[in-house]
Amino acid sequence: MSAKKTIIGIVAAAAIVGIGYFSFFNHGSQDDKVVKIGVMNGNKADDEIWKAAAKTAKDKYGITLKTVKFSDYSQPNKALTNHDVDLNAFQNYPFLENWNKANKTDIVSIGDTWTTPLRLYSDKYKSLNDIPSGSQIAIANDVTNENRGIHLLAEAGLIKIKDTNKATPNDITSNPKNLKLVPVDASQTASSLKNPKFAGGVVNTNFAQSAGLNFDSAIYVEGLNKNTTQFFNFIAANKSDKDKKAYKDVVKSLQTQKTKDLVKKYYGDAEVTVWDYKK
Repeated sequence: MSAKKTIIGIVAAAAIVGIGYFSFFNHGSQDDKVVKIGVMNGNKADDEIWKAAAKTAKDKYGITLKTVKFSDYSQPNKALTNHDVDLNAFQNYPFLENWNKANKTDIVSIGDTWTTPLRLYSDKYKSLNDIPSGSQIAIANDVTNENRGIHLLAEAGLIKIKDTNKATPNDITSNPKNLKLVPVDASQTASSLKNPKFAGGVVNTNFAQSAGLNFDSAIYVEGLNKNTTQFFNFIAANKSDKDKKAYKDVVKSLQTQKTKDLVKKYYGDAEVTVWDYKK
């Protein structure tokens, strides 16, 4: 074989090897549909819900969905921004708005999941009408939950507020019973019910559950309306990734009748799926 033919043969072989090498890795990246989603460290019910979503993702879309658990609310968005996870599911819209502003991030919702209605509880009174004038009501002192608590009291008809998505006590326009809203740490709203000075408290579902409160004992439950849609939870992605098909398929894998059934089974009315709610 001449030197010229040898060189041509080597070049051709190299080209074939190169094409094969490229095809192998390109093929691998196409088939490698592993999606990591950050969630809060929850309970058996949450595990079962995500396990069912992962099965749907695998069976219907060929996606291996892996949950990565976090212990506090400061972690999942950091992990998403750093690409340690691909998606997360733990927050509502005011939380994300505050987070993006404070951390100069660009995280967006790609699909609603569920909401846990806020409730007004009282150890002393059985109805809203029973609450005496001048009573103190405990509400959470963080920006997001204070806003939500004030909206709940307005929805219940105890106060009136300005038309705003970011309510503070300064936005109260009418307070017929002259109620005093007392901000406390969200984790202390349930225990405040035992305090003689409080007529009631607005308690988040997770803290009510931890305190052993009977959800049915609440004297008012937050409804689904134009004010409460901002408190829906959702699956989030970095804005640059929001249109990725695999991520949209993860959303579809969770937004199923199976998820609805499991949420109802484990949470009753304490948690409500909302992706089909018309905003």
